[in-house]
Amino acid sequence: MKVDILASGSSGNCVAITSGEQTILIDAGIAKTKIEKRLLEVGIRPDHIAAIFITHAHGDHIKGLPFANKFRIPVWATEGEWKGISGIDDELKRIAETRFGKYETITFGDLFVYPFETHHDAYEPVGYAIEDDGPERCSVVFDTGKWTPEMLEYMEGSIYVLIEANHDPDLVEDSNYPDSVKARVLSDLGHLSNAQTAAALVQLIKGRGERIFLTHLSSSNNMPALAELTVKAALRQKGFEPGKHYHLEVVTNA
Repeated sequence: MKVDILASGSSGNCVAITSGEQTILIDAGIAKTKIEKRLLEVGIRPDHIAAIFITHAHGDHIKGLPFANKFRIPVWATEGEWKGISGIDDELKRIAETRFGKYETITFGDLFVYPFETHHDAYEPVGYAIEDDGPERCSVVFDTGKWTPEMLEYMEGSIYVLIEANHDPDLVEDSNYPDSVKARVLSDLGHLSNAQTAAALVQLIKGRGERIFLTHLSSSNNMPALAELTVKAALRQKGFEPGKHYHLEVVTNA
């Protein structure tokens, strides 16, 4: 499995996940021309994308979706999130459906995609766990105000963990954001703080050489070094050292 983060941050999010000859995108939150350019830069032909999976319908996750129309790529999103998505040709629309309270597995060749509930101020946001027949697993959690045991169950066993480390609460409180925006960011339907992300990773990481990508950092309410130090300190208390038990990258490109 190969993971290429094409964009991450408040300005846009897009990830390419490849297994064998199969590549899917998680979100398309940058201009379609940028998606094409960045795919080519990592050696992926835009017309070889098998599907696009949307976490939620905020602009920094769907801005480049016209890319799907150009290359006739099916787009998957929950029924709720389709309420916020327009401009996609009807024959390309796919719905991530639930059965008995859980989302059904979506299969693409050797890839198995497992949507799971996240917690954000959107209609029906989800994260995704992606598994190949290796089997290797990758989990992607962008916007969520909290993590839950149910989310961690889907993320369990992931060799690749892409998770937001959006903010430091003190920086949010000291920011010039309106109080309503501060309350939103800090709420259970907002974004994960560095400390919340670290606490989730303490539960997930087993010291098997996992590759952690800290994503969706706020440009005004976080610092890459602060996010990195917070996670490393938490994992060190568990006895895990970077480069030996796991690998950590803070992603700031958009």
